[in-house]
Parts: sequence; C-alpha cells; structure tokens
Amino acid sequence: MTIKPNEIFKEYKQGVQYKATLGKRGMYEQNRINERFYIGDQWYGAKCGNDRPLVRHNVVKRIGDYKMSQILSRSPSVLFSAEGIPVNSGVTLSQNTVFDGSANDIEAVTKAFGKYFNTTAERINFDSLQERVLHNSYITGTGVLYTYWDSNIATGLYADDLKKVKIKGDICCQVLDIEDVYFGDVYAEEIEDQPYIIIETKMETEAVLREARLSGADIATLNNIAECEISGKITVLCKLFKEYKSDMTYTIKCVKVCERAVIRPEFDTGLRLYPVSIFKWERKNNSAYGESEITYQIPNQIAINRMITANVWSAMTTGMPIMLVNGDTVTEKVTNEPGQIIKVYGSNEDVAGAVNYVSPPTSLKDYDSSINSLINNTLTQSGANEVALGDSRADNATALMTMRESALMPLQIAKNRFYNFIEETARIWAEFWVSKYGKRKIKISDSSGVWYMPFDGDKYKDLLISTKVEVVNDTVYSEKERMDALLTLFEKGVIDREELIARLPDGVLTDRRNLLQVKEEAKNDGE
Repeated sequence: MTIKPNEIFKEYKQGVQYKATLGKRGMYEQNRINERFYIGDQWYGAKCGNDRPLVRHNVVKRIGDYKMSQILSRSPSVLFSAEGIPVNSGVTLSQNTVFDGSANDIEAVTKAFGKYFNTTAERINFDSLQERVLHNSYITGTGVLYTYWDSNIATGLYADDLKKVKIKGDICCQVLDIEDVYFGDVYAEEIEDQPYIIIETKMETEAVLREARLSGADIATLNNIAECEISGKITVLCKLFKEYKSDMTYTIKCVKVCERAVIRPEFDTGLRLYPVSIFKWERKNNSAYGESEITYQIPNQIAINRMITANVWSAMTTGMPIMLVNGDTVTEKVTNEPGQIIKVYGSNEDVAGAVNYVSPPTSLKDYDSSINSLINNTLTQSGANEVALGDSRADNATALMTMRESALMPLQIAKNRFYNFIEETARIWAEFWVSKYGKRKIKISDSSGVWYMPFDGDKYKDLLISTKVEVVNDTVYSEKERMDALLTLFEKGVIDREELIARLPDGVLTDRRNLLQVKEEAKNDGE
C-alpha cells in the first residue's frame, strides 16, 4: 500500500475539527479552562480589576486530589494467564524450572510475567506514569499511555556465552495528551475497535531529519521534510493501523509522516494489540473520549469564589468605611491613620460636620452559612464529603472506619476502571515480550532473590494472554488508627512489648532494629 502523507493529514484535520465541536467550547479550549481551574487560576479573563481582593477557595483541586490519592492508594499486582491453558496451582517457578513447551511450561512463563511486570514497572517508573495518566484524565476526561519499542536501550545482556554480542532494545512508555491523539472512529468506545490511531508530535527539525536518514530517505525527501518546519519544529504524525490477512487475522502496522513527506515508511510492529491504553474519568456512550467532572464543577466554583470575595469586601468596607471630609474646615491632609489629630477650623457646627463616614450596607445574616452550604454541597455531590476527606469526628476508630468505607464506596467504580487500564497496559507489555524479545534472559525478583530466567519469545507468540489485577486489602488506615489498634492489643495482652515495637509504623521509633536486638540479647542472657 502506498502511503500518502496528505491523506493522513486529511484524517488528522478531520479529527481536529471534530474535537473543536465537542461541548460548548470544544475540547481544546475546555481542557485549557479545566486546567486553569484545577491549578487555581480561576479569575482568568474575568476583568474584575485590581481594586479588590479576588478570593479563591479551590474546591476543584481538593476534590481531584482526594479522588486521585484514593485511586492510587494501593499498588495492585498483575496476574497473567494464557487462554486454553489450565491453571495448576502446583506449578512453581524457580531457577531449576525446565521449559519444555508443555502446559506447565506455559503456566510457569505466565507466572514469570507477573514478576517481570514488576521489574519492567520499576525500570520505566510506572508509578509516576500512572499518576500522570490519572492527572490528565481528571482534567481532560481521558488519560493516554503509549508503549513503544526503543531499539537503543542497553539491557546489559548478551546473546552469546563469550559476551561479545550485546542484546539491545526494550519497551518504553510515554504519557500523551488526549489533544494529541486522534481516533479513526470517534464513536467506538474500545481501543481495539479503532480502524486507526494517529498520534501528533511536535519534534525538533534535526531530530526528524535524523530519523528520516536512518529510514533511508533520499535528498528530495529530506528537503520536503525541512520545508515543513515552523519555528524550528515539525508536526509529525504517527499512524497506527490494522492490516488484515486472508484468514482475517491482523497485525498492527505503523508509519510516520509530516505534511509533505514520509519520515519512516510503513513497518510491521509485530503486535496484535494497539500499543495504546487509556483511562477515562467518566465514560460517555458511543464516544472514544472521556469526560472530566471539572467541566461541570466550574459554575459552582465561580459562585463560591464570587460569594467569598463579596463577603471579604463587605468585611473590609465595614471595618474601614469610606470617610467624607469637609475640605472647607479641614485643610490638612487626612491619612486615616489610627490616632491622627485632625485640625478643624470654624464653629462647633463646622467641627461636627467636618468628618463623616459612609455606612456600608450590612450583609445578610445567613450569608456565611450560604457560602458554607454551597461548598459542602459541591463536595458532597462530588463524592468528597467531610467523612471521606477526614474532617469528621467519630466516637471511636471503628465507627470512623465504617463511615469512611461507606463514603469511599462510590469511588470504587472509578478504581475498577483504573485497574482495567493497568490490565490493558500489562497485556500490551506481554505482546512486546513475546513478539520483540526473542531469546534473552528476563530478570525475576522473588523470595529466593534476584535471578535471570531463560526466555524465548518466539515459542509463545501464538498465545492469547489474559491479565487480571489483584488488590489486597483496599482499606486505608491512618498511622494514628494503626497505633491505637496496636496499643489496644498490647493493653489486652494479645501482643507483648517486643511485638508492639516490631509492628509500630515506620518513623515512630528511631533505631528500632537495634532496640529489638538489645532486648533479644537481654532475653537470651537472662535464660
């Protein structure tokens, strides 16, 4: 198939036009507004002048930070399995495991994937990537993680026993802004239903030319690429699409273009899945894009800011009312400083009328309660009430935990969607492992230490790999609650002094290990 850059740019511009029609303001403008409200720039464009304080009570950020922290409160583990392969709980993974192509062999490999997922996550700093995806989804409605193959990554491994042939290449991940991702079918909710995905990037001209040279571009192509430069950068489109075979199976292919030339010709990724995983903050029926709740919190946020600003201004004018001075009888400068002596010339009547104050209008008695009611209602309707935020009081720790768990239940839906995002990412990584790794050793960390397992990706290319996120104990206990529970157990004699010290939260005692060692030695000496 001949790739025409202008056709890909036509598809890209159609995507831009569609995004500009979403909502009242379009995706690009709405996302900019949402971000300003989240960070606190909430009076932007209001044209209120500088003659009064413009107060901000950032409810949007408090709700978002609370929800994101709850979703990220646990680091789930990922379990891998292969379709059609029974799970035998008796299969164990060790350095002596023999890989013979049997069902037990495949199960051992999928178990190894679960451990190697943690190794890969640590290498690419997956925790930070998750936080950025979650942050983007809260502001724009959709967070996107793109996984790609970097053939220049040094693995520290060798393909031969003499250690002369280095193994290079591994997966990398990049968080994308949803404004830069365009779906071929804007009504398809699932990634795998997309006919194509276009990723827009602004790249330095020299970097684009370097990639084109590595792909074998001729002088004419390089000149066409250089002509696309605007302010030192070039708009590059990476198009991922499916190419079907005669048996209706397909592979994911990729091509990179600028507006006038092909930067990297079409190539086969070897993947059966799009290397793009997304997390939608709120799902919309028949839409490839998610929705941000900030969009619908903004009217409340504006009302809260205006009401508090009016209340502060009222307090200031009441405490420092406007002074009226008779210029005929008061000839000196009046500074309104406390204790200032004002000389007045004239009769007693002139003195009495020399200085007066304008009485400001009194504010409504229930104005403060109206502000607090609006703030509390906004928090409550968003699922971030005082119980969830930790502002409420209870008679005991058990009652508090019961109240908090009830308040957190509605957020479980968003958590489940986020865990599904992690499962999608894990499946994509497994696709790279079986299609790109070839023969190499993979790093495993378990109870026996750190060791390297021999792996041949070609043997497992045809497997349909499934993933499942496993979360243990999703209840969050504060340090004080843990301390209270431990002290209660100690007072009732359930645990002794050494067990209490061993289970104290980190940071409560310095040099806890040596303290336990001293007590152990003293105990042994006593015996």
